[in-house]
Amino acid sequence: MAPKDYVSRGKSQTPPPKETPPLPWVRILVTTALISGFGYFLWSIKGSAPETDSKQIIEPKEKTDPLPKVPKEKWDFIDALDHQDIEVDVPEPAEPKDTRPYKMQCGSFRLKSQAEEMKAKLALVGLEANVKGTEGKNGLWYRVAVGPIETKREAEAQKHRARKLGIPTCQIWRWN
Repeated sequence: MAPKDYVSRGKSQTPPPKETPPLPWVRILVTTALISGFGYFLWSIKGSAPETDSKQIIEPKEKTDPLPKVPKEKWDFIDALDHQDIEVDVPEPAEPKDTRPYKMQCGSFRLKSQAEEMKAKLALVGLEANVKGTEGKNGLWYRVAVGPIETKREAEAQKHRARKLGIPTCQIWRWN
């Protein structure tokens, strides 16, 4: 490929700068005239309001009938609640449905070397994994599983630790 000649390329075509529009003198004059006219109008009506005598004192009228005194309220429900016994049925605490521990399977491989490699990656995170060979319809498979784990919360925490390392394939199941 031949080298490119940047010298004969020439200057880039830049568009000419846009012209700014002139000031709108008509709008400025009309606005100034309106504001001046409104100011003159306010100045001209300044003293034309009728004067009111604010010194007149209005005498209060005498009260003819005083209000009756408020009768004391009698609350009957307070006495009724004191003499009432309420029985509450407390259900027995429900036992957990399934007390089996959890396991987390992170892979299933045809080759034992791949399973051992996954086990080593999990060991870097601090998870102790087991490699178990199982015979299925498709032949021999090597499962990489972590467990037993007592609670679902612990299992989820270990799953997130494995995901941070780059192993997103882990699944949590009940221990068989």
